[in-house]
Amino acid sequence: MSKSDPFGFDMSVSSAKKKNPRGRRGMSGASETSVRLCEHEGCKEPGKYRAPKAPDVLDDYFWFCQQHVREYNLKWNFFDGTTEAEMNAQLSKDKVWERETKAFTDPEARAWARLGIEDPHQVLGGNATRNPGKARAGSRRLPPTERRAVEILEAEDTWTKADIRKAYKSLIKVLHPDINGGDRSQEEQLQQVVWAWDQIKQSRNFK
Repeated sequence: MSKSDPFGFDMSVSSAKKKNPRGRRGMSGASETSVRLCEHEGCKEPGKYRAPKAPDVLDDYFWFCQQHVREYNLKWNFFDGTTEAEMNAQLSKDKVWERETKAFTDPEARAWARLGIEDPHQVLGGNATRNPGKARAGSRRLPPTERRAVEILEAEDTWTKADIRKAYKSLIKVLHPDINGGDRSQEEQLQQVVWAWDQIKQSRNFK
Protein backbone atom coordinates (compact mmCIF):
# COMPACT_ATOMS: atom_id res chain seq x y z
CA MET A 1 0.00 0.00 0.00
CA SER A 2 1.53 3.30 -1.06
CA LYS A 3 1.77 6.26 1.30
CA SER A 4 1.44 9.85 0.13
CA ASP A 5 4.53 11.96 0.56
CA PRO A 6 3.94 15.04 2.77
CA PHE A 7 6.10 17.14 0.43
CA GLY A 8 4.26 16.09 -2.73
CA PHE A 9 7.10 14.03 -4.33
CA ASP A 10 6.42 10.76 -6.16
CA MET A 11 9.46 8.53 -5.46
CA SER A 12 8.09 5.34 -7.05
CA VAL A 13 10.10 3.41 -9.67
CA SER A 14 7.26 3.60 -12.20
CA SER A 15 7.23 7.38 -11.90
CA ALA A 16 10.97 7.58 -12.55
CA LYS A 17 10.60 5.48 -15.71
CA LYS A 18 7.83 7.71 -17.03
CA LYS A 19 9.94 10.82 -16.49
CA ASN A 20 13.06 9.31 -18.07
CA PRO A 21 12.13 7.04 -21.00
CA ARG A 22 15.65 7.16 -22.50
CA GLY A 23 16.88 3.70 -23.42
CA ARG A 24 13.61 1.89 -22.71
CA ARG A 25 13.17 -1.37 -24.60
CA GLY A 26 10.03 -3.36 -25.14
CA MET A 27 9.51 -7.11 -24.69
CA SER A 28 10.64 -7.75 -28.30
CA GLY A 29 13.99 -6.06 -27.69
CA ALA A 30 13.08 -2.95 -29.68
CA SER A 31 14.35 0.38 -28.38
CA GLU A 32 11.16 2.40 -28.01
CA THR A 33 13.00 5.72 -27.97
CA SER A 34 15.29 5.11 -30.96
CA VAL A 35 14.94 7.63 -33.78
CA ARG A 36 17.44 5.93 -36.10
CA LEU A 37 16.71 4.49 -39.52
CA CYS A 38 17.55 0.88 -40.35
CA GLU A 39 21.21 0.65 -41.46
CA HIS A 40 20.48 -2.05 -44.03
CA GLU A 41 21.14 -0.64 -47.50
CA GLY A 42 17.97 0.75 -49.08
CA CYS A 43 15.76 0.22 -46.02
CA LYS A 44 13.72 3.18 -44.73
CA GLU A 45 12.13 1.43 -41.71
CA PRO A 46 12.91 2.64 -38.15
CA GLY A 47 16.08 1.07 -36.72
CA LYS A 48 14.89 -0.01 -33.29
CA TYR A 49 16.90 -3.23 -32.93
CA ARG A 50 20.63 -3.22 -32.19
CA ALA A 51 23.19 -5.87 -33.16
CA PRO A 52 26.93 -5.98 -32.28
CA LYS A 53 29.27 -5.12 -35.15
CA ALA A 54 31.83 -7.90 -34.56
CA PRO A 55 32.77 -10.59 -32.00
CA ASP A 56 35.59 -8.38 -30.70
CA VAL A 57 33.49 -5.19 -30.80
CA LEU A 58 30.48 -6.18 -28.69
CA ASP A 59 29.79 -2.67 -27.34
CA ASP A 60 29.37 -1.00 -30.74
CA TYR A 61 26.15 -1.67 -32.65
CA PHE A 62 24.36 -1.63 -35.98
CA TRP A 63 20.70 -0.57 -35.81
CA PHE A 64 18.17 -2.47 -37.94
CA CYS A 65 14.47 -2.92 -38.36
CA GLN A 66 12.99 -6.18 -37.11
CA GLN A 67 13.24 -7.98 -40.46
CA HIS A 68 16.87 -7.08 -41.08
CA VAL A 69 18.05 -7.71 -37.52
CA ARG A 70 16.68 -11.26 -37.88
CA GLU A 71 18.64 -11.72 -41.13
CA TYR A 72 21.77 -10.33 -39.47
CA ASN A 73 21.42 -12.64 -36.45
CA LEU A 74 21.00 -15.71 -38.65
CA LYS A 75 24.38 -14.98 -40.27
CA TRP A 76 26.11 -14.11 -36.98
CA ASN A 77 28.99 -16.38 -35.96
CA PHE A 78 30.96 -15.44 -32.85
CA PHE A 79 33.80 -17.79 -33.84
CA ASP A 80 34.13 -16.54 -37.42
CA GLY A 81 37.83 -16.24 -38.33
CA THR A 82 39.13 -18.23 -35.34
CA THR A 83 41.14 -21.42 -35.56
CA GLU A 84 39.90 -24.70 -34.11
CA ALA A 85 42.50 -24.44 -31.33
CA GLU A 86 41.33 -20.92 -30.40
CA MET A 87 37.70 -22.03 -30.42
CA ASN A 88 38.43 -25.02 -28.16
CA ALA A 89 40.40 -22.80 -25.79
CA GLN A 90 37.49 -20.34 -25.57
CA LEU A 91 34.99 -23.14 -24.96
CA SER A 92 37.17 -24.48 -22.14
CA LYS A 93 37.27 -21.03 -20.52
CA ASP A 94 33.50 -20.60 -20.91
CA LYS A 95 32.91 -23.78 -18.87
CA VAL A 96 34.38 -22.03 -15.83
CA TRP A 97 33.22 -18.49 -16.71
CA GLU A 98 36.80 -17.64 -17.80
CA ARG A 99 38.03 -18.12 -14.24
CA GLU A 100 40.28 -21.13 -14.51
CA THR A 101 41.14 -22.89 -11.26
CA LYS A 102 44.83 -23.08 -10.52
CA ALA A 103 46.21 -26.30 -9.14
CA PHE A 104 46.46 -26.23 -5.33
CA THR A 105 49.88 -27.13 -4.06
CA ASP A 106 50.81 -27.45 -0.41
CA PRO A 107 53.76 -25.10 0.38
CA GLU A 108 55.38 -27.85 2.47
CA ALA A 109 55.13 -30.28 -0.46
CA ARG A 110 56.86 -27.74 -2.72
CA ALA A 111 59.69 -27.43 -0.21
CA TRP A 112 60.21 -31.22 -0.22
CA ALA A 113 60.02 -31.28 -4.02
CA ARG A 114 63.07 -28.97 -4.20
CA LEU A 115 65.00 -31.74 -2.46
CA GLY A 116 63.79 -34.36 -4.94
CA ILE A 117 61.23 -35.85 -2.54
CA GLU A 118 57.68 -36.09 -3.86
CA ASP A 119 56.21 -37.31 -0.58
CA PRO A 120 57.56 -36.09 2.82
CA HIS A 121 57.27 -39.63 4.15
CA GLN A 122 59.98 -40.70 1.69
CA VAL A 123 62.52 -39.02 3.94
CA LEU A 124 62.26 -42.12 6.15
CA GLY A 125 63.06 -44.44 3.24
CA GLY A 126 65.84 -44.57 0.69
CA ASN A 127 66.16 -40.80 0.62
CA ALA A 128 67.05 -40.69 4.31
CA THR A 129 70.75 -41.19 3.50
CA ARG A 130 70.85 -38.29 1.04
CA ASN A 131 72.47 -35.01 1.92
CA PRO A 132 70.62 -32.23 0.10
CA GLY A 133 73.17 -29.67 1.32
CA LYS A 134 76.03 -31.28 -0.59
CA ALA A 135 73.92 -31.71 -3.71
CA ARG A 136 73.37 -27.97 -3.82
CA ALA A 137 76.90 -26.99 -2.79
CA GLY A 138 77.67 -25.62 -6.29
CA SER A 139 74.61 -23.35 -6.42
CA ARG A 140 75.22 -19.73 -7.30
CA ARG A 141 73.97 -16.78 -5.35
CA LEU A 142 71.54 -15.11 -7.72
CA PRO A 143 69.18 -12.14 -7.43
CA PRO A 144 65.55 -13.18 -6.78
CA THR A 145 64.52 -12.27 -10.34
CA GLU A 146 67.22 -14.47 -11.90
CA ARG A 147 66.50 -17.31 -9.47
CA ARG A 148 62.84 -17.15 -10.52
CA ALA A 149 63.85 -17.00 -14.19
CA VAL A 150 65.92 -20.21 -13.84
CA GLU A 151 62.92 -21.99 -12.28
CA ILE A 152 60.54 -20.83 -15.04
CA LEU A 153 62.94 -22.05 -17.75
CA GLU A 154 63.30 -25.41 -15.94
CA ALA A 155 67.06 -24.93 -15.95
CA GLU A 156 69.90 -25.23 -13.43
CA ASP A 157 71.87 -22.28 -12.08
CA THR A 158 75.08 -24.09 -12.98
CA TRP A 159 74.23 -24.09 -16.69
CA THR A 160 75.81 -21.73 -19.18
CA LYS A 161 73.77 -19.07 -20.96
CA ALA A 162 73.91 -21.22 -24.14
CA ASP A 163 72.45 -24.23 -22.28
CA ILE A 164 69.63 -22.13 -20.83
CA ARG A 165 68.93 -20.70 -24.29
CA LYS A 166 68.36 -24.25 -25.58
CA ALA A 167 65.84 -24.84 -22.78
CA TYR A 168 64.16 -21.54 -23.64
CA LYS A 169 63.84 -22.51 -27.33
CA SER A 170 62.35 -25.88 -26.40
CA LEU A 171 59.67 -24.20 -24.28
CA ILE A 172 58.90 -21.67 -27.02
CA LYS A 173 58.20 -24.51 -29.47
CA VAL A 174 55.62 -25.92 -27.07
CA LEU A 175 53.99 -22.65 -26.00
CA HIS A 176 54.07 -20.26 -28.98
CA PRO A 177 50.82 -20.41 -31.05
CA ASP A 178 52.70 -19.72 -34.31
CA ILE A 179 54.70 -22.91 -33.77
CA ASN A 180 52.35 -25.22 -31.83
CA GLY A 181 49.47 -25.15 -34.32
CA GLY A 182 47.65 -22.06 -33.06
CA ASP A 183 47.01 -23.14 -29.47
CA ARG A 184 46.74 -19.92 -27.41
CA SER A 185 45.70 -21.56 -24.15
CA GLN A 186 49.21 -21.21 -22.67
CA GLU A 187 49.91 -17.58 -23.55
CA GLU A 188 50.35 -16.59 -19.90
CA GLN A 189 53.09 -19.19 -19.42
CA LEU A 190 54.65 -18.08 -22.73
CA GLN A 191 54.93 -14.52 -21.43
CA GLN A 192 56.64 -15.80 -18.28
CA VAL A 193 59.15 -17.79 -20.35
CA VAL A 194 59.98 -14.76 -22.52
CA TRP A 195 60.39 -12.63 -19.40
CA ALA A 196 62.64 -15.25 -17.80
CA TRP A 197 64.95 -15.44 -20.83
CA ASP A 198 65.25 -11.64 -20.85
CA GLN A 199 66.55 -11.81 -17.26
CA ILE A 200 69.12 -14.48 -18.07
CA LYS A 201 70.15 -12.88 -21.36
CA GLN A 202 71.05 -9.62 -19.63
CA SER A 203 72.61 -11.28 -16.57
CA ARG A 204 76.33 -11.17 -15.81
CA ASN A 205 76.03 -14.25 -13.63
CA PHE A 206 75.84 -16.59 -16.61
CA LYS A 207 78.62 -16.94 -19.19
